[in-house]
Amino acid sequence: MSRKLIVTIHLYLAAFFSPIVIIMALSGGLYLLDYEGEVVRSEVGHVADARLDADSQTLRSDVVAILATLDIDARVEEVRVRGTNFYTRPSSRQNYTLRQTESGVDVEVANPNLQAMMMELHKGHGPKIYVLLETVFAVGLMLIMLSGMYLGWMSPAYKQKTILLSAAGLLVFAVAVLF
Repeated sequence: MSRKLIVTIHLYLAAFFSPIVIIMALSGGLYLLDYEGEVVRSEVGHVADARLDADSQTLRSDVVAILATLDIDARVEEVRVRGTNFYTRPSSRQNYTLRQTESGVDVEVANPNLQAMMMELHKGHGPKIYVLLETVFAVGLMLIMLSGMYLGWMSPAYKQKTILLSAAGLLVFAVAVLF
């Protein structure tokens, strides 16, 4: 592969993925600074005598049917189960928690604000198309980093600096992980 082609690939990938990198760094940084965002939750209703089975092959459609009895037309791509709680996904937008009770199912709506939405996306809890984009982004980011390091190593003017800075970055990472 020629140097010019590697520079072009590096530039195109970096330019394309830059907005995602900035948004992810901003939302993740805010989260680390204890601004996790807010999710406004409110009870929607109760469906008497309804039952949800975590092991059911039709769990998603069962959840959609229970929501429909409360006149809720929700986009449910999947359902996560924790104990007696059933969480609809994607959770990066309005979503629902269904709680199994002895008398039926309680339904709660959750409305995340922008930061909470961004954190859900950051965690991979967005729509399936977004999860695919995140996967492509991860590969693209690795290619950007590897091509940048390669270009630095292959340049006589930057070879030593690239090696030293890469080693320093690895050392800082290792120290931070171990302590």
